[in-house]
Amino acid sequence: MSADAREQRLPVVLHGIGVCPGVVMGPAFVMAPEATYVPDRRLQPADVDHEISRLEKALIETRRQLRSIQQDMEKREVLVDSRILDAHLMVLDDNAFIEEVVGRVRKELRNVESVVKEVADRYAAVLSSLDDAYLRERNVDVKDVARRLIRNLTGKTQVSIAEMARQHIVVAQDLVPSETALFRREKVIGFVTDYGSVTSHTAVMARALAIPAVVGLGDISHRVQMDDEVLIDGHKGLIIIHPSAEQLEQYGRVAEERRNIEQGLRENLRSEPATTPDGRRVTLSANIEGLDELEAVAEYGAEGVGLFRSEYAYLSADRRAVSEMEQAELYTRVAKRVAPASVIIRTLDLGGDKQSPDLPAHPEANPFLGCRSIRLSLQNPETFKIQLRAILRASQVGNVKLMYPMISGVEEVIAANRLLDEAKAELARDGVPFAPDLDVGVMIEIPSAALTADAIAPHVKFFSLGTNDLVQYTLAVDRINERVAYLYKPTHPAVLKLIQQAVAAGHRHGIWVGVCGEMAADPLMTPLLVGLGVDELSMAPAAVPLVKDAIRSIDYARMQEMADVAMGCILPGEVVEHCRRVIGADAPELLALIGSPPTGETPAET
Repeated sequence: MSADAREQRLPVVLHGIGVCPGVVMGPAFVMAPEATYVPDRRLQPADVDHEISRLEKALIETRRQLRSIQQDMEKREVLVDSRILDAHLMVLDDNAFIEEVVGRVRKELRNVESVVKEVADRYAAVLSSLDDAYLRERNVDVKDVARRLIRNLTGKTQVSIAEMARQHIVVAQDLVPSETALFRREKVIGFVTDYGSVTSHTAVMARALAIPAVVGLGDISHRVQMDDEVLIDGHKGLIIIHPSAEQLEQYGRVAEERRNIEQGLRENLRSEPATTPDGRRVTLSANIEGLDELEAVAEYGAEGVGLFRSEYAYLSADRRAVSEMEQAELYTRVAKRVAPASVIIRTLDLGGDKQSPDLPAHPEANPFLGCRSIRLSLQNPETFKIQLRAILRASQVGNVKLMYPMISGVEEVIAANRLLDEAKAELARDGVPFAPDLDVGVMIEIPSAALTADAIAPHVKFFSLGTNDLVQYTLAVDRINERVAYLYKPTHPAVLKLIQQAVAAGHRHGIWVGVCGEMAADPLMTPLLVGLGVDELSMAPAAVPLVKDAIRSIDYARMQEMADVAMGCILPGEVVEHCRRVIGADAPELLALIGSPPTGETPAET
């Protein structure tokens, strides 16, 4: 489109949810929703066996396609957990799903495509009706598999985005993971969708592929036409349709500056400590879940691992139990790789949205308020002790710490420590070496834990605040529910008071306090959290350089003053603006780099 033609169309700015940072500009490729019509035919009894044979062949081909996508991602060294497509394969291997399809084909004498669609739609509807946000989103996986299976049954093919003749920004109602996995940066430079959230598998894929993306835009697929000029700012979570020449020039300049600054920070600050100009030292560590992320820990200058999500070893174990020795080997490898820095291993955060083959699963109306995490572990003490012994075996490396998730009160800590003592006694009896003084900590992510932190502190060596759940549980807000997401405000006075109370309680008892939720990764929140006295911030490795720059640019005394002011604020937005002013005064270059909308801003159009 020429500059003259562009100027004739007014820019439209839309805010959504930025799920992968970056600024890109280009023509739109609008994906039309796939036709949902599936023929419904009656069968003769003699045709049933042939129909079942068609299903078996389609299942084999669908598995082959999904595994081919996985292999392609591995060749491209896309650093994303293979469980995303494993979830699709698990649907194909679900005996209940397949048996229901086969049974209905035989009983109702109907073609297999129509039955697959009905069964899949029912599964997806059940998932969509659940209270738990993560499980609701898994309905996309079921639909994705069903759509691919029906394509293979009908012989229809799908136009591959990867085969586009030139670079585009993909615009769609939604994108399923198996589609996103095929994107290539040389063809797809960004994407925007009507639906989606930061936790969706498609969002995870976008971050792994490093493709700037904004989701949850409502009706973007109806607003944009093929080849319309679109600008994406994944940092701010906004897009501009028909950007003006001035906007294009400004964003082009900003994007180049941002790339240069981020590269410079990563290279220059990698080996530097996170110390304020007036001498306050803060530990910056990484949140990871697998060995493939350890290289990034060193690359971005993190100091060890502040959160190792141990449950993912269970979830990626091909539906089998993970032995004590397998776990011990994994934890030992992580500990040796990050030594002498420490690794904090969080015990299993299973249940609810994450199920394991060796722990019983029971349907729950509200899984996130149900039997999960430490509750599930305490109800299955023998399985829990397998993990505790594995962590103890790894502790002989000398830098391993242990952390219990979702603690609601001191009784759970006492019960978990009792099982830990039993695990120590069992290893000692067998002559297995371990660190008897292994540091034990707890996640503070439930308001009751923050309010009773003084009672919990004598039983542990550290606190780690999981701010994602702490905000949601405190404000009763599902942040990926588009109707109420604007109420999700980490700077809400109630949340800040809980953080302040937990930090103060920890320090009164001589233990350190960290934060491992998303607030830790937001450099805009850095002066607030450090000013409140937080000792450690743990985040995705790539977030470390910006947070480190904020710490090294602002005096601790100034952060404390700002935190005092923030604690007196009534409105969450006031706190954000105080953070902006402090960073803007002491680190203006950093503010320009992170200048995103205030946390919790309601999506808007301008």
